[in-house]
Amino acid sequence: MSLESGVHFLQPTIAVHVMQADVPGPTALIQAGIHGDEVAGVHALQELLESGIRPEKGRLIVIPIMNPRAYRARNRKAIGGHDLNRCFPGDHNAVSWEHRLAAQLMALVKDEKPALMATLHESHKRYDPTVTPSFGQSIVYGVNPMPDIVGRTVKRLNTHYPSDAEHWEALYYPVAASSTEVVVAATGCTGLCIETWMGFTEMHRIDMQKTVVRSLLQDLGVISS
Repeated sequence: MSLESGVHFLQPTIAVHVMQADVPGPTALIQAGIHGDEVAGVHALQELLESGIRPEKGRLIVIPIMNPRAYRARNRKAIGGHDLNRCFPGDHNAVSWEHRLAAQLMALVKDEKPALMATLHESHKRYDPTVTPSFGQSIVYGVNPMPDIVGRTVKRLNTHYPSDAEHWEALYYPVAASSTEVVVAATGCTGLCIETWMGFTEMHRIDMQKTVVRSLLQDLGVISS
């Protein structure tokens, strides 16, 4: 059963913002802060919510801070905890907080059946085809063929950010244990990881993350501008 419009909570302090348009359409789920030291996506989603972003068609679900314990520590994972991005599909009865949270998110996506789930990340390494792994300035996907939305979004980003330093790439890099891959396997949705490069200022990375989110939602038809 889908959630009603409003703010709901997981675990129980993780805010889930659910917005329903009057016009039917697809559901998009955008999350950030699954790693607590990757802050640009967190701030980007908070700023988009504060600016009044709303779906014009379908549903928009936003989780600005997926792992608040890690975010407060500004660390990849909570002190003494687990990497939340490796705890899926989770276990409602697990001892660890992260595995219980992962199970709640899995229940949410199975109920909501989003057409798109995008997770906002950041990377210390700029993408370099000769260096594995390196992710910065890429949209990462884990299935073949590449989802069409990836190519279109990368093209729009490189038009918006034309300098060589800001160049974006599409990157095929499946990680079977990651939250995105587990959700894709369970629901069949398009699952993407958005990776900005930490070599840019935080403000610029926030701007980039907002631009990517808006571009994805426009492509999906959830918003028009």
